[in-house]
Amino acid sequence: MTNRATSKSSDTISSLAKGLRVLECFGAKTPKLSITDVSKATGLDRATSRRCLLTLHAEGYADYDGKFFTLTPRTLRLGMGAISALPLPQIVQPWLDQLTEQIGQSCSVSILDGTEIVYLARAAQKRVMSIGLMPGSRLPAHCTSMGRILLGALPKDEARAIVEASDLSPRTTFSITDPDEIMKRVEEAHKQGYAIIDQEVEIGLRSIAVPLVDGHGHIVAALNTGMAATQEKAEALMPTYLPKLLKVQSGLRRVL
Repeated sequence: MTNRATSKSSDTISSLAKGLRVLECFGAKTPKLSITDVSKATGLDRATSRRCLLTLHAEGYADYDGKFFTLTPRTLRLGMGAISALPLPQIVQPWLDQLTEQIGQSCSVSILDGTEIVYLARAAQKRVMSIGLMPGSRLPAHCTSMGRILLGALPKDEARAIVEASDLSPRTTFSITDPDEIMKRVEEAHKQGYAIIDQEVEIGLRSIAVPLVDGHGHIVAALNTGMAATQEKAEALMPTYLPKLLKVQSGLRRVL
């Protein structure tokens, strides 16, 4: 068996690893970063941070105005290429398209990546969120219906560690910010087999999600639909949408 430490030192490229750390610094909350910002975020020294950023600029992955760096659309090739190479989006997309036509609401499939969910596939109807969602989009796991489904599939201590590492700042007046209460909702979702979110991500938006399970019984992703909060209670979503979601879940289980 290969020694992990030896493999890491002799078979990997440290400069590439540093460049990837620099790329991961950029996000919705940090779209513009200086060399100092990147150095603080990555723990790399200023000289290394500068070389990595200038390399990204030289290769067309970042713009530079003399002080701040911003990523260019070229970086989308990295993420979209990875998503396109995965078999799951290709398998679920026809099912999402059909489901969306049947219920008249947007439907999505996502997986867990750290403290966030990543959208792998989406079929859109009328827009109910202020932000546009597409494959590659990310949202916090702890306050989304798909996120709570995916957290519920993990061992409890692992799920709690993710919740406690998350930014629990309230997004709306409905947001749950107590880790214990979030874990309670996660565990309820796991037991019930579905999760409902009532305006925790954005005012006026509700969603309901179910797990997607493969032929071996493993949860591999989550499926949801989102809609405007027009009914008095969020529980009213169940009779309308849950049977449809479960039907797709059953169909996909045969092919995943």
